[in-house]
Amino acid sequence: MSASHTEKQTENPITGSEALLRGLLSEGVECVFGYPGGNVLYIYDAMVGNPDFKHLLTRHEQGAIHAADGYARSTGKIGVCIATSGPGATNLVTGIATAFMDSVPLVILTGNVPTTVMGTDAFQEADIVSITMPITKHSYLVRDANDLPRIIHEAFYLAGTGRKGPVLIDIPKDVSNQQITAQPVERINLRGYHPEPALNPAEIHSIIQAIAESEKPVIIAGGGVIYSDASKELLEFVEKTRIPVAATLLGLGGFPSSHELCMGMPGMHGTYTANMAIQQADLIISIGSRFDDRITMKIDGFAPQAKKIAHIDIDPAEIGKNVHTELSCVGDIKAVLAYAIPEAKPARSDSWIREILQNKAAYPLRYDDSGSELKPQYVIEMISGTTGGEAIITTDVGQHQMWTAQFYKFKQPRSLLTSGGLGTMGFGFPSAMGAQIGNPDRLVISINGDGGMQMCAQEMAVCAIHQIPVKIVVINNQVLGMVKQWQELIHEQRFSHIELAGSPDFVKLAEAYGIKGLRAETKADAARVWQEALDTPGPVLVEFVVPKEEKVYPMVFSGTALDQMVMGEFQ
Repeated sequence: MSASHTEKQTENPITGSEALLRGLLSEGVECVFGYPGGNVLYIYDAMVGNPDFKHLLTRHEQGAIHAADGYARSTGKIGVCIATSGPGATNLVTGIATAFMDSVPLVILTGNVPTTVMGTDAFQEADIVSITMPITKHSYLVRDANDLPRIIHEAFYLAGTGRKGPVLIDIPKDVSNQQITAQPVERINLRGYHPEPALNPAEIHSIIQAIAESEKPVIIAGGGVIYSDASKELLEFVEKTRIPVAATLLGLGGFPSSHELCMGMPGMHGTYTANMAIQQADLIISIGSRFDDRITMKIDGFAPQAKKIAHIDIDPAEIGKNVHTELSCVGDIKAVLAYAIPEAKPARSDSWIREILQNKAAYPLRYDDSGSELKPQYVIEMISGTTGGEAIITTDVGQHQMWTAQFYKFKQPRSLLTSGGLGTMGFGFPSAMGAQIGNPDRLVISINGDGGMQMCAQEMAVCAIHQIPVKIVVINNQVLGMVKQWQELIHEQRFSHIELAGSPDFVKLAEAYGIKGLRAETKADAARVWQEALDTPGPVLVEFVVPKEEKVYPMVFSGTALDQMVMGEFQ
């Protein structure tokens, strides 16, 4: 995005609301997701009769921001949502934190009470700027509508550059109705903000030298690879250096899952191959991954054989934050890899690669599928096979999220949309709506648990009304599965408040919203109804009834090292 922007000066005064809409359109916004209320009525009034401005009314503010998030993750563009003051704004907080933790570019517009009554505890007043300050890149309170053209452009620039993230613009009601003459916006000059630091060749050469000396190198590829559109460069870099790759949850799709050097996901529910490789490696290179605790597990037991750990990231604050690194490179990953590729030389890793391939063959992800029950892993494998790994997949949070990460074979970036850092239930389905709006020609599948689906089920109305063709999958084990797994394995089977008995009939619920509903309880049913869902135009909900006893393996318990994996029945 250019750091300069010019808006045509208007001869006649316009309101702050009209200036806002013009600013959004000038930034290339395709759709705003939102929910109106008293203190944004002038903004919504300005939408009337504006055919260029597209707005999608969700059924909850949290649905709006998750939809904007899904739009942003799947397209690489900036997602936009709007809500009114007070409870409307605070209902966005979980979604803002979700985007902040996962570095997703959003611009959030909130209304507020008129400036004349701010600070008086007026009806539906909340200091949303202060509330969101820890979970945004920046938050604006607009006190003069003449500042709106500049603020809008700054907000988009901030959200979409450097380490991307959410930016909030809070607009009091009287400001949204203030008469102004739009002024040209000069070149942005945000003092102290340097989103794209110049590359340091010495840092890159140090990493290249470490690779050339390494015999057991491992790359941990994170979401930064995808956000910087560096998947092509990563593939070229890996094929030149011959380094095996472990892709984090947010990094899945950034490196082809079918590649022989792809070891799958590392961490708490990572593959045996990826976790053991990290523990035995003599060189770890994190590329766009922040060494979070679900990847490292016990910090002082992480990569004990590594002579050097290198970290490549756009955000200097992440370097050395969680894991001590001997080598570092701050910069945009696409630019760093593009610089490194011509200089890079292969590691001395032939025997290491043979060991990796042997582990992949000896310790694949597996589950007991010998009985008649419909297993959730089977469902994910079936979905992966029927889509060829080409669909955009969104997930909610829980066991189904991990099974999706393990058993869906992602072929391209921006294909997995999931709440990684915050672990937000209710994210999966609304994010799929946003992804479908941003990718109208792609197949979008939302995979949910029966718990998370009930946190966002009202958004089915939006899919039905607008015929947004998301295929909604509900993996129904009638329990909070991941909580049950922890209570069973860690808390000695002291089960506490996990049963979801009394949940609705999801097929009937879908039909009540005007969406076709299907159910499967056997393998034969699963294949048949899933094909019917794929062949049916428009949105479809498919409920797969699976046993509540099934667990996600491998599993590394908190406080233990990556090589202390529990493998379940295949121990």
